[in-house]
Amino acid sequence: GASRTPLERHISLASATKFELSCKLDPDSPLKSPQVTWKKGNETISHTTKAENTWSIQLTVSDSSKMGSYSCILKGQEEIIGVFHLQVPKIEAREKPIITYQGDTAVMICKSSYSPMAWTWYMTNGSNQIVINGSLGTDKYLIDSISADETRLKIFKLTKEDAGVFWCEAAFELGKSKGKIELKVLSFMAPFKPFLAIVIEVIIFVTTIVLYEVYSTKRRK
Repeated sequence: GASRTPLERHISLASATKFELSCKLDPDSPLKSPQVTWKKGNETISHTTKAENTWSIQLTVSDSSKMGSYSCILKGQEEIIGVFHLQVPKIEAREKPIITYQGDTAVMICKSSYSPMAWTWYMTNGSNQIVINGSLGTDKYLIDSISADETRLKIFKLTKEDAGVFWCEAAFELGKSKGKIELKVLSFMAPFKPFLAIVIEVIIFVTTIVLYEVYSTKRRK
């Protein structure tokens, strides 16, 4: 890696595990006999050397406190940094807003590459977060899952008040991860608005021409 340009790797962990992180220099690297420091965040931690030009740490990740960023810093004629980001699995959710119409049914889907212990859906109402469950009415919302790594939220008989931001939250042994979906609910007249705007412009244009012709005719008389 170039000096001061960290080499980064993201590692997804869903449950407690033991593993090793290693930084290794290429044999032809110009950096010789560097001073090596391992850190978790800003805290220096010890490391062991397994082989020539390789520096490693053994990790036991048993809870969320062990998650975060671990870095190996190699200093010599230049400085090379490798960073490992330990994180819970990301949630796959629709990036673009879901656009639908009043009275329709909206279906939102969230997926994970790992099976969480539980899924939770909620919506945001201003600064408040409202959990979606049976207390909100089964005739309005339905949550089902095809498999443990996928969840679906169905909203029936949409109204404009249903529009907003919805979140699916997956609970893993080592933490929680969220997916965001935006819902837009349009009235049935929405598709016709551009057409109506054009019609109004044409009417104004034609009316202006007619009035001008009438005014010109009167002046000639």
